Amino acid sequence: MTDPHPARTRPAPVGFGQALRYWLKLGFISFGGPAGQIAIMHQDLVERRRWISERRYLHALNYCMLLPGPEAQQLATYIGWLMHGTWGGIAAGGLFVLPATLILMVLGWIYLEFGQVPAVAGALYGIKPAVTAIVLCAAYRIGTRALKNAALWAIAALAFLAIFALDAPFPLIVAAAALAGAVGGKLAPGRFALGGGHGAAKQGYGPALIDDDMPPPEHARFSWRRLAWTVGAALLLWTGGIGLLCGQFGWQGTPTQLGWFFTKAALLTFGGAYAVLPYVFQGAVEHYHWLTPAQMIDGLALGETTPGPLIMVVTFVGFVAGWGQAWLGPEHPGLAGVMAALVVTYFTFLPSFLFILAGGPLVESTHGNLKYTAPLTAITASVVGVILNLALFFAYHVFWPQGFGGDFDAMSAAIGGGALLALLRFKVAVIPVILACGGAGLLFTFAQTWLA
Repeated sequence: MTDPHPARTRPAPVGFGQALRYWLKLGFISFGGPAGQIAIMHQDLVERRRWISERRYLHALNYCMLLPGPEAQQLATYIGWLMHGTWGGIAAGGLFVLPATLILMVLGWIYLEFGQVPAVAGALYGIKPAVTAIVLCAAYRIGTRALKNAALWAIAALAFLAIFALDAPFPLIVAAAALAGAVGGKLAPGRFALGGGHGAAKQGYGPALIDDDMPPPEHARFSWRRLAWTVGAALLLWTGGIGLLCGQFGWQGTPTQLGWFFTKAALLTFGGAYAVLPYVFQGAVEHYHWLTPAQMIDGLALGETTPGPLIMVVTFVGFVAGWGQAWLGPEHPGLAGVMAALVVTYFTFLPSFLFILAGGPLVESTHGNLKYTAPLTAITASVVGVILNLALFFAYHVFWPQGFGGDFDAMSAAIGGGALLALLRFKVAVIPVILACGGAGLLFTFAQTWLA
């Protein structure tokens, strides 16, 4: 007899192959920057597939928000690791960035070989307002779940004002929110014991494979031996990579300097791609002169049109650097670009795998402990304010491309409004919205060219 309430039945166990297929699919559909990617994973893994409960999902997300590097890719790595161990985490995190790596190398070759990508520019015109709508929708969805009382609303509002009006750095906002949560957890534990207001999650979505009351699996339990092995393996992979490049090209060679610079970028920059980009711009453009300011801006535009974390723009930077430096000879610029792009991607994301595989067992041991979860709950609330600021940042640059003193782009606003309506009112999935808006942008751009 069919269960009339399937959401009340725990999903069937997920095999490694089934998970691989999902992570690869996610790599191709993860548009919308970190907010959009986090929203996609929540919709898929918490609401639809119920591979992980909402409370444990946000517990993992809050840890990833504290780390340098791309939080959405780290979150995918964390969930893959929690489900299938070390190889599950490596597969999830690797497949999350693989499609974007390949696409950006192809786009980089087109960009440098032909000097322009008009089709991409037209699609980008429609995708930008769609991304704005996706981020705004993510702020709404996360906010309605996380902001369940006045204290959490206040933290979200203060975080928004701090970043919007005071231009406060993201790490400072996270630290202040964590401190507020730690104090609030002692003074008013009831307001911070909600896990961001997820007490009704099980009732809404049904039991999950990794549910609130389940202990961590064996591979996710803390062990000094496992920690030492993980850190040692990561150090071996890093020193082996740098040593190989240094032996082949010398310390001052472009590939070696790319590996060293992007290791520092991965370790020293917090707050997601928009915090990393100024550091990358300063180093890659102004110090090393690997690419021009115009090429950096074009790379950011291409990065926004592709799936994967926005920090994948570093793959484009590496491709342009390898192409321009011609360290394999003038007859092989494309091969040099591919190799440089792979070097940059490897050293940018290697620390992220270390943070998850080494730190994950410690994070799992804090699940349900108010002393640790109250600061993370407050961080979730602050993230809502930060995401809202990001949506307004996008809206300003997309709808007023020349600033408030210039013309208002009514067509772009119409595309963005349609995307927001489709996402919120009609619950259309992200990818159809992206495709429809990209198509609308292409048609409008070509129509303008034809009528001119």
